[in-house]
Amino acid sequence: MNAKQCLSDQYQSTSIQILSRERDNLLYHISEESNIEVFVPRKTEAWPDLPPVVWAIDEKHLINYLFPRECPRIIYSNSSRVSEADRARFFSQTAANTIIAVESGWLERMKQVRIYKYCFADNGFELMDDNAGYYVSRETVRPLHIEPIQDMLDRLLSYDIELRFTPVLHPLKDAILASTVTDFSMIRMRNARP
Repeated sequence: MNAKQCLSDQYQSTSIQILSRERDNLLYHISEESNIEVFVPRKTEAWPDLPPVVWAIDEKHLINYLFPRECPRIIYSNSSRVSEADRARFFSQTAANTIIAVESGWLERMKQVRIYKYCFADNGFELMDDNAGYYVSRETVRPLHIEPIQDMLDRLLSYDIELRFTPVLHPLKDAILASTVTDFSMIRMRNARP
């Protein structure tokens, strides 16, 4: 066991006990970096008024981040708030309740990149955005466990979702924003093709 994959043996054995006791209260951070032993609060360009924080996500929204960091993607789900017309438009061709659309140009990178799931206890984290599943901590955080995810596509398809690849995301973005679909996330769209 090396430092790039796990924390020290002593910390790891403690982690197993904590994980089993607090499994329902875990938060996560996904990274392409394999050796983050401590997460230090930092500023982010997307939230300039926010003090330095450590970011984490909840289990429900974890799937939104099982991608290379800079990969543009749209995740949208069916709900009771979706009109019949929009349900037919966006969901009639699938048995899945959630659809993830990714630009085709990212498929090779998704096949090649390994990502790491860092697990945190939720102590010290505050809910920042329930809709997105964002949590923040103003304190330094040590992960309980690090799980390498070698095959992103396999992991994504283990969820009850439909994964779609498309040359350009903007038409879908515009259609969703003009619809009654309210359960959606549009991530890294600044990297999407025009």
